[in-house]
Amino acid sequence: MILKKKFAKGEIFHVFNKSIANYGIFNDLENSRRFIDTLFYYNNKLEDESFSKFLKRKENYHAENLLIAKDFPYIKFLCYCIMPDHYHLLVKIIEEDYFSKYISDVENSFTRFFNVKFERIGPLWQTSFKSVRIKSNEQLLHVHRYIHLNPTTSSLVDKPEDWTHSSYRDFISNPKFLREIITEISIKNPDTYKRFVEDQKDYQRKLKLIKKLLLD
Repeated sequence: MILKKKFAKGEIFHVFNKSIANYGIFNDLENSRRFIDTLFYYNNKLEDESFSKFLKRKENYHAENLLIAKDFPYIKFLCYCIMPDHYHLLVKIIEEDYFSKYISDVENSFTRFFNVKFERIGPLWQTSFKSVRIKSNEQLLHVHRYIHLNPTTSSLVDKPEDWTHSSYRDFISNPKFLREIITEISIKNPDTYKRFVEDQKDYQRKLKLIKKLLLD
């Protein structure tokens, strides 16, 4: 018997999934934007219709900042990065035991959008989403950095802030995010955070540790 994973209130998880056959589902910026809009839309207990139906009434809808939760959320986003063939989310559980349904709604909604747009059929995701619970402040910091460094690690951009669909710019450009909004992060100064993330030597030195923390 396979036990269902529990997502308890207050716990933090690194959540990720990859497209089937490493297909570049997010290469198109419009697709990336749609995925972020979907993440934002379903993160509300009061929404009771599909995103596609909602968009028929509000065609020009675009999500607000994912890091700033609207009323009655299931989760709090601590950071995110949408890569060409996969996504990374760092989230804090607000409403217990709703997270699996939330991610399922998001992925299924995006699959329907993508399949209609490109006239394809079949699954879009490699597997069910994966999640790793964050157990310490050290792990939280390293995973936070790992997520924001994904584009540079993959040689897609030279600087992490040059990647469009990532929360990194928010953290280094507006002190309010570290000081008032994402208070789970122990670094409170944008310049300090920027140095922490962009210290490539430190990142390389810690790479083995990061991988261990992600998998433990």
